[in-house]
Amino acid sequence: MVFILGFNFPESRLVKSALQSFYGIGPQHTQRLMAKLYIHDTARVGTLADKQVLDLTAELSNMTIENDLRRKLQENISRLRDMGAYRGRRHAMQMPVRGQRTRTQTATAGKLNKVERFG
Repeated sequence: MVFILGFNFPESRLVKSALQSFYGIGPQHTQRLMAKLYIHDTARVGTLADKQVLDLTAELSNMTIENDLRRKLQENISRLRDMGAYRGRRHAMQMPVRGQRTRTQTATAGKLNKVERFG
């Protein structure tokens, strides 16, 4: 097991998928991080040297990921709601925010945006 930023990863897991398991890190960020630290695309977590793991942890700690990013997203939505902006009102009503049709398919918006709307 390799410990990266508070999470244990099995040694057989790909570094690419391990990084993408963090909230807020997608394929693009993963590719940039791995290129910056000279890690091969098919490298496994167990094959990383200790220095590479420390460098990876240092890079991740400088980024806004996981709970910090979720909190920031919530604050942005609550700011829009408090301001009384159109987008804030749409969030509060659990309606589509970005101009999607409302005659049908509003259930999808309610499902997808529930994470953002508690508070």
